[in-house]
Amino acid sequence: MILLYLILILFSLVALLMSFFFIFKPEFVIELQRRFYAQINWKIEPISMQKELRNTRIMGFMLIILVLTTLLFIF
Repeated sequence: MILLYLILILFSLVALLMSFFFIFKPEFVIELQRRFYAQINWKIEPISMQKELRNTRIMGFMLIILVLTTLLFIF
């Protein structure tokens, strides 16, 4: 049971770290997504980069809320 808690905490901390990248480095996250899709032979480009950056930051904030909720239920 303790191992399960440790795994959940580890995943939560990784998700929290990712959320900070989404908020503070949205260009980097979008570029990673582009590179991933290029590897599987897809080309993606946002229609509006401003909206894409805003939505990526919002996704980061939502991820923080989900992580904090998860940690609340763990403890």
